[in-house]
Amino acid sequence: MKLNVLKCHGSGNDFLLIDELSNPCTFTEEERQNLALSLCDRQKGIGADGILFVLESKRCDAVMRVFNADGSEASMCGNGLRCVGRYVCELTGRDSIVIETMKADLKVASAPSIYDDIPTYNVEISPVYFDLDKVPMNMEHSQVIDQKIPEISDRLQFTVLAVPNPHLISMVKAGSIISNEQKQISETVNGPNNLFPDGVNVSFVHEIEKGSIYVRTFERGVGFTNACGTAMSASSLVTCLLGLNEPGEEIDVFNNGGKVRVVVNRKDTGEYFMELIGNATYLFEAELQLTLSEPENFEILSQTDLNEEAAYGLLQDHAKKVVDRKIFTNA
Repeated sequence: MKLNVLKCHGSGNDFLLIDELSNPCTFTEEERQNLALSLCDRQKGIGADGILFVLESKRCDAVMRVFNADGSEASMCGNGLRCVGRYVCELTGRDSIVIETMKADLKVASAPSIYDDIPTYNVEISPVYFDLDKVPMNMEHSQVIDQKIPEISDRLQFTVLAVPNPHLISMVKAGSIISNEQKQISETVNGPNNLFPDGVNVSFVHEIEKGSIYVRTFERGVGFTNACGTAMSASSLVTCLLGLNEPGEEIDVFNNGGKVRVVVNRKDTGEYFMELIGNATYLFEAELQLTLSEPENFEILSQTDLNEEAAYGLLQDHAKKVVDRKIFTNA
């Protein structure tokens, strides 16, 4: 079969987007998993952190399903949602839409450019859960907010939450960013362990200054990634819980892939939701020839570069200079 894919990224978190709205293709669950394993392989495939499948929805403008590079399915992906949001907005000719995800129907809208003329989208990140059974995490406490978890570290404090992807977040000093500590913790809680039976995303967060943070994330099913949208949103919320930032105000979130903005909001009911604002950049379109029984043996029939990465590169350069100056030179 012939398959069209769009290579795109949000904050350097890159994906292959497959359109099932306007293209006559359907896949079994096993085929989706195998496509992710084969096409996302950075050695033998095209290379990506995951595949975004865009499907028809009965109640929203589209459905987004996200399969990680290891074949697992994620319940949400903030960076991927911006890419899907842009794609569906342009497909329908609208500036705002609603996308159905595994756990919630989320608003997406075009937004003023975050840097120069970069296509920018504002996406809703919700729901937010602090109850450990929602993560899930096996611990006697019902919640973990800025406290030690001796099984993981006798030095760092952690906050655990789901948005709805599970996150383990620690505010750290610059020295911890360049150490091997995050890798060791991440591999522990994403291997056989008693605390997180389904694994967890692990983020180290460093406060640059008021209204500005740096986030590095080990993403469950992916490993260290340039950026994780739900992690940056969850990390911003944690800084508000700790009094470092304020709900309702923009927070600049720097990452290894660039920068986004996050606004933490609290409803009258006390529930939180975040606005994740950042790029949705297209890299190239490609037509593949493959068989679903052996997708690893695909052939690229054609590829068209979309010439958007140069503009995003300016934002990356800006973000790198800030991170190098504020973090790595002081570590």
